[in-house]
Amino acid sequence: MADSTYGYDEGAPKMSASEYFRTRLSSLKPPMGKVQNPIPLLRMLSGRQWAFFFVALSAWTWDSLDFFTVSLTVKELAAEFGRTTTDITWGITLVLMFRSVGAVLFGIAGDRYGRKWPFIVNNILFIVLELGTGFCKTYEQFLACRALFGVAMGGIYGNAAATALEDCPAPARGLISGMLQQGYALGYLLCVIFARALVDTTAQGWRSLFWFAAGPPVLIIIFRLCLPENDAYLAQRRLREEAEAETDGSPAQTFLKQGTVAIKRHWTVLVYLVLLMAGFNFMSHGSQDLYPTMLRNQVGLSADMITVTQVLANLGAIVGGTTVGYLSQVFGRRLSIIVCCIVGGALLYPYTFVTNEAIMAAAFFEQFCVQGAWGVVPIHLMELSPGSIRVFVVGTAYQLGNLASSASSTIEARLGERFPLPAKEGGEERYDYGKVICIFMGCVFAYLLVLTLVGPEKMGKSFDLEEDEDAREFAGKEVVATVSRREHATNGKEEV
Repeated sequence: MADSTYGYDEGAPKMSASEYFRTRLSSLKPPMGKVQNPIPLLRMLSGRQWAFFFVALSAWTWDSLDFFTVSLTVKELAAEFGRTTTDITWGITLVLMFRSVGAVLFGIAGDRYGRKWPFIVNNILFIVLELGTGFCKTYEQFLACRALFGVAMGGIYGNAAATALEDCPAPARGLISGMLQQGYALGYLLCVIFARALVDTTAQGWRSLFWFAAGPPVLIIIFRLCLPENDAYLAQRRLREEAEAETDGSPAQTFLKQGTVAIKRHWTVLVYLVLLMAGFNFMSHGSQDLYPTMLRNQVGLSADMITVTQVLANLGAIVGGTTVGYLSQVFGRRLSIIVCCIVGGALLYPYTFVTNEAIMAAAFFEQFCVQGAWGVVPIHLMELSPGSIRVFVVGTAYQLGNLASSASSTIEARLGERFPLPAKEGGEERYDYGKVICIFMGCVFAYLLVLTLVGPEKMGKSFDLEEDEDAREFAGKEVVATVSRREHATNGKEEV
């Protein structure tokens, strides 16, 4: 795994395993170059690139909102279906488990057929399944609907990251990555607001939230229909067409051959990315999914105060993700993640043990660190992924990490029940969820810190086809050079 902390060189000689591990600490040293003003960085993007970014951000934001509709209505769902809080968290777990299926299916489709139509199909499924969840009458129907919803949700992340970042100017990647990832926090924030506005104030209660969530994907679909495929995908498609003509192979055979070359060359990195994303997903879901329940059940905050706390936490997440994503362009991807893990671990005690309104400040800064680390993820995954199967690798690594962490909320809920607290006046049982979240998250931060330290980094890697070693092995230098010349002549002109 060739590695460079700053200015990755695709053609650099490969390191031996012993040399690679000897350089893990030294490669963290930041270049300490000039910090670029973010405004000129943002101005580097063309109108077309901004359109790609905003459609990707919209889908990722609504993907997040759709996921958290269950997290923020656990109490109401439990009452509706006559189940415990732990039973309802299986609705969260099933979504996380089945998202990996969607990532594989839609990832392959995104690399084979383009970013556009798999994206549109994803959003159509969002509409159908979110409406369906709102009409569920039994617990079993609810679980089945959420499992199917997980398949649909699994396809969005890899596609959104590729759509937003593949054509993005290299100096602006860190900042745009941080902004894109905060669609997750923005979706959570919007879900908190809409849940407060709809669940307790409408006759249909929690069902109103799910029905409302089915509407905006219609607008996202219309937005994407107005945009073309991006240049990076078009280059890969033309490369396959050229290779097809040379070998008289079928499109499916050519795509399979191209993917096989990439997997054989990078399988160790792919395994690492799954392990890394497991840590990241444990970090986000472990710190967030059961937190509203802890604030209500253990801390005893009112519904309004819980809403304010969640809003502040997600504002911290949005600020943190954008800031750290931007700074990762200066200090490197790995060092930025490691610092967030250290500071986030130090903040765990106030985040989980403060029992008054001061917990709001702790929530802001804890989520600043959690989502600060996440702000680096989209571009870090993109730079580590092979160009020919980038949607598949980014989406599948992310969602297999989700699969590994799928039982986070259920584990925390089960463990929390082993630490009972004095019951409330009305007889409602209380549990020390804060202790469990604190210990759980401490272990997760340590795991993620170590894995990031020993992992690779390819900051500054070019996404141009002519610098793609996989493409040269797959089709030959002459074919790659020919396709690259054509791409440079037509970039931004096709399908606009």
